[in-house]
Amino acid sequence: MSPLSNRTVATIGSGVMAESIIAGLLRGKLVGPRQIVGSEPRPERREELESQYGVRMVASNLEAAAEADVILLSVKPQTLTKVGHELGGHLRPNQLIVSIVAGATCKVLTSLLSHREVVRSMPNTPAQIGRGVTVWYPTPEVTEEQCDQARVLLRALGTELQVEDERFVEMATAVSGTGPAYVFLVMEALIDAAVHLGFPRHIAHDLVIETLEGSTAFAKATAQHPAVLRNMVTSPGGTSAAAIHELESGRLRTVLSEAVWASYRRTIELGADLEKGLGLNEGQSAGSIGGATNGRTAGGARSKTSTGRRSDR
Repeated sequence: MSPLSNRTVATIGSGVMAESIIAGLLRGKLVGPRQIVGSEPRPERREELESQYGVRMVASNLEAAAEADVILLSVKPQTLTKVGHELGGHLRPNQLIVSIVAGATCKVLTSLLSHREVVRSMPNTPAQIGRGVTVWYPTPEVTEEQCDQARVLLRALGTELQVEDERFVEMATAVSGTGPAYVFLVMEALIDAAVHLGFPRHIAHDLVIETLEGSTAFAKATAQHPAVLRNMVTSPGGTSAAAIHELESGRLRTVLSEAVWASYRRTIELGADLEKGLGLNEGQSAGSIGGATNGRTAGGARSKTSTGRRSDR
């Protein structure tokens, strides 16, 4: 039996990610359409989701959250404060909040909502086809039962990974959350290079997509270190060696590392801006570089936890 059986799930905000979760939950028969209620201000969007999935859609965030056991917070960072003030003070004990709002720290969420049972998570774009990876962190007040509910909810997007330190969610934002952007840029550059060589664009596109997909599948199947795999296709004085030399000369590794750090710093800034707006920035945010961690002791609310719990679909 699913941990969400006989539970009601509400989505506050019904954008692409919320729709992906709705679709995944229904596809896996983890809940029925009548167990899902979503809030959305645009009438045409409400009608679209009602028609496609058979779920109940309402205009009011409060109405959607009122009877829900699990509430997915899926709004833009710019509207989080408004929505948070709207919901704050109206949530019941034992309701679980699962946030996928970029940059929103647990400190911000618990303060805005006046509610302690919060999961902060960061999915990525492939979640839209059920192939994403989501890193998530529960506050100490979240029970084991609620962790199971969050796990099932986020598994609808693909792979989920529970961490015991909130900073890892912010780090994941820079690696897996932003990661598809790095991959798409490399993909675009390779396609353009193939076109420059003389391939028609549609052939170049297929060559690159299949190469990236096959290489990823091979790396996952063999579980070998990427350096080992790269050496397998890099013969002395060969074509791969010549290509790798150019990439290394262009500081590819350094540029990628700098990109990840830039994304991480921006994530911290978003959280700090939200905390500042609420007057909460007297201390450091969860992910402040060099700051204290939010890891918990063995005496926390859950008795059986491990750093980096992973679950695949």
